[in-house]
Amino acid sequence: MADDQTIRTAETAEARRLFEVQHRASRAERVPDAALRRDRLARLRSVVAGQEAAFARAISDDFGVRSRTETELLEIVPTLNAIKYARRKLGGWMKPERRHVSATFQPARAWVRWEPLGVIGIISPWNYPLQLAISPLVDAIAAGNRAMVKPSELTPAFSDLLKRLIAERFDEVELAVVTGGVEVGQYFASLPFDHLLFTGSTAVGRKVYQAAAANLTPVTLELGGKSPAIVCPDYALDKAAKSIAFGKFVNAGQTCIAPDYVLVPRGREEAFAQALMAQVRASYPTLGGNDDYSGVISPRHRERLERAVAEAKEAGARVLVHEDEAGKAEGKVGPTLVLGAPENVLFLTEEIFGPVLPIVPYDGLDQAIDFVNRRDRPLALYCFSRDRRQHDRVLDATLSGGVTLNGTLLHVAQESLPFGGVGPSGIGAYHGREGFRRFSHARAVHKVGFVNVFEKIGPPWGGMAKRFGRMLAK
Repeated sequence: MADDQTIRTAETAEARRLFEVQHRASRAERVPDAALRRDRLARLRSVVAGQEAAFARAISDDFGVRSRTETELLEIVPTLNAIKYARRKLGGWMKPERRHVSATFQPARAWVRWEPLGVIGIISPWNYPLQLAISPLVDAIAAGNRAMVKPSELTPAFSDLLKRLIAERFDEVELAVVTGGVEVGQYFASLPFDHLLFTGSTAVGRKVYQAAAANLTPVTLELGGKSPAIVCPDYALDKAAKSIAFGKFVNAGQTCIAPDYVLVPRGREEAFAQALMAQVRASYPTLGGNDDYSGVISPRHRERLERAVAEAKEAGARVLVHEDEAGKAEGKVGPTLVLGAPENVLFLTEEIFGPVLPIVPYDGLDQAIDFVNRRDRPLALYCFSRDRRQHDRVLDATLSGGVTLNGTLLHVAQESLPFGGVGPSGIGAYHGREGFRRFSHARAVHKVGFVNVFEKIGPPWGGMAKRFGRMLAK
């Protein structure tokens, strides 16, 4: 049997071979027409449509348990919607865009052509393995590119299924999946793609950025961070609790845009915690044997969460947990609320990425806004208020990748809205038209009319040129 090093060497060699095949093809056949792009999108749809049960089983196997309904609603449906949206809008996106030509350069025409970059690399994460692999693929294919996908090594069942289904429907010169461990992923990031998209943690994103920089490869980084939820004094606590419980505990909190902490008016944190825990118990009466509540992806991730809870307790925080022994045996971490934690504990300094939610009191909305702004800019922000002025005040005073008002998560499901972070939560955005343009080159074209004034006046530069120059300078 081949040793691990031999396998890794073979996997990286295969990644290089696939890249070179696609790179050559992208230079030889540069701009596919709309019909071919729609055909590729239709084939991509067939990778998912009709395979829903197989994907749900594979993802559940990787997680230990993962609700089929969650996979359908949060991964399969958004993916199919994205493909449908792109196919419908593609003709308009591809049209050259007329641009203004100033009187100085008339007669002339100018326009922008949206042209494919070439070969796109996509490194997708484990938490939503289907949606976060296919969604950027939709935009890359719509823009006329070829693409390679490297799924996470933490979802081997899903990755193998995706690789097989794509290989059945696409020639490797169009689209290919590369599997393997961390070393293969590192090598993948070092390939000289025409654009590289990475979704994952900020720490790994920094390494991907460094690897891409060696080739001057442009990148889109979809990271995470401390996404806040602000509950304003005028908003009903039970309504906010229902929305936040959904956004936080779906997929056991393993969602990059999940609320990472909640800011509530001081004196109401206990009432909010009780309302939230009531909603949790209604949604997940038991954890053991309950396929509606997902497992945490690996023992290492569970141990990290357990250490952080212990740290918060030692620092004086009060912890409320909804759990049972059967759930623990299945690799589940119960929904956990943390009250009264000091600001320096792990849960308030690093992204949690699990079903643990700190509740932080504030005195006045300005203090809540300051609490958000003293941290890195988040990928998502949630604000609950019946007063539009309160919404506007929070929006004007903060900056985040995206926002849902009076709800959670839903902005990411809108194909008409860009999805992306800002600063440490990400670089660049995609989805829909923004995704098409993210993976396109805006090629400037200027067509000279029947006369070129600049050629008429020189050189050699004479009196007419000097007068013309003085006139333009005014």
